[in-house]
Amino acid sequence: MTTQAPWWRGAVIYQIYVRSFCDGNSDGVGDFAGLLSKLDYIASLGVDALWLSPIHPTPNRDWGYDVSDYDGVNPEYGTAADFDRLLAQAHGRGLKVMTDEVLAHTSDEHAWFRESLSGGDKADWYVWAPPQDDGTPPNNWLSAFAGEAWAYHPARRQYYHHKFLRQQPKLNWRNPAARNAALAVLDTWLTRGVDGFRLDVANAYFHDATLTDNPGVPLSERTAHNWAHAPNLQYHFHDSNLPDNIEALDAIRRTVERHPDRFVMGEFSEEPERCGCFAPPDRGLHSGYTFPLLEARTLGPDFIRTHYAMLDRHPGHWPSVAFSNHDVTRTLTRFGGRDTPPALAQLMLALLLCLRGTALLYQGEELGLPQVDLRRDQLKDPVGDLYYPLHKGRDGCRTPMPWDASAPNLGFSTATPWLPAAHEHRPLAVSEQDSRANSSLNWTRRILAVRRQNSALRQGEIEFLDVPAPLLAFVREHDGERVLCAFNMSAGPATLRDRHIASAKPLLRSEATHVSGNESALAPYGVFIAAL
Repeated sequence: MTTQAPWWRGAVIYQIYVRSFCDGNSDGVGDFAGLLSKLDYIASLGVDALWLSPIHPTPNRDWGYDVSDYDGVNPEYGTAADFDRLLAQAHGRGLKVMTDEVLAHTSDEHAWFRESLSGGDKADWYVWAPPQDDGTPPNNWLSAFAGEAWAYHPARRQYYHHKFLRQQPKLNWRNPAARNAALAVLDTWLTRGVDGFRLDVANAYFHDATLTDNPGVPLSERTAHNWAHAPNLQYHFHDSNLPDNIEALDAIRRTVERHPDRFVMGEFSEEPERCGCFAPPDRGLHSGYTFPLLEARTLGPDFIRTHYAMLDRHPGHWPSVAFSNHDVTRTLTRFGGRDTPPALAQLMLALLLCLRGTALLYQGEELGLPQVDLRRDQLKDPVGDLYYPLHKGRDGCRTPMPWDASAPNLGFSTATPWLPAAHEHRPLAVSEQDSRANSSLNWTRRILAVRRQNSALRQGEIEFLDVPAPLLAFVREHDGERVLCAFNMSAGPATLRDRHIASAKPLLRSEATHVSGNESALAPYGVFIAAL
């Protein structure tokens, strides 16, 4: 008798950056009402769950990732009753709802931090340390947003640690009361009915209590990746990514599993093999994702094979898989530049949805949206200020979702949007793709239908085939069901030869991809998926 897998194992989770999804009250900011109006669209994709960017009150220094009240909802998005209505109606359509919880740090406007400043009961709820004798910070830790990871506060005559902006002080998970308060946040929202969480910077709960300096990356080993961003010039072994981070992950999982049928995954942005990302099934979070697939820029089979070779070192771990999200350049622009053919969008969508793991699909990815190139005066992201114009931050992947090519602001809002609607997204709007059979949108729907019908694609193991580049091919297998997945990772034609092809039953293939005997001739960026 086969044990039924939990809902999240092999699920497809649709990530919604709420602020940019749909504006329901015409103030230029996406909200719960706008999202509610698009639930039928989301359900039509065939996804299993929604992951909402942070929904709590915030000063918007980091656009929601600086939380000032974990118990409330952002008034820009609506009321608590609006959220409950959204939750109920999503559940009514068979969609799970996950929230994005930021528990490694808070806003400096959070009541906990204000109390910590006074040195009372919460004095040790954040990471405080005295200055060195010359007034400089306690150690050499660098912020992920560049510069020192410490900010001096005269109220305590001490520095506090911040891994990101100075307005995002680090919560001290080594303090039992602070840790329990953070865990209580999860319990509150699980009791309210959410189905799970995506945890921001899940690698950063614990810090080295002795405040040991981070080691520098040796000059001889520095690559373009290290030189591209100041904090990449050191190994983050002591400000975060400690091996005992797994203790925090275990505590989180125990909290979540007190509520039945829930899921918790985490973002691990640094040193994932060190800090508990790839935990075995009975430890840590249920799943986690890292950044190699999100930052890859060279199209070809190697970036996939290399990532899964790394996963092979952690047998039993169930990964989450993403090519795109709110923090990185959109997939098509990373791999195809400014002029990307539609076939590349369809290749990357099929590949994402055939890989082993829980798939994370970012809003607009199903439309094949490219990155938007914004002027400096249009940028809102604090990261955009760092290295402009060499790097322009994260706003280019956060522009409003294009719903209607003929409407003002592409149907996102009747008011001026918080970020401009992109003219290059007009021909890719939902209105232009919905009824076109060969559009990226309908291609996504077809792939998701195939995935739902095949347990091998949802839950199966993965075995890579020995085929020459530019081909990538693997077999997914589960409970006697086997599916061949083949991809031409190039702009030229390629032919896959395999003895199983002649007897295989095609499930999905791109246009101009043909089968003859034991050969499948794949068009440029072609896809061939077949049951064996």
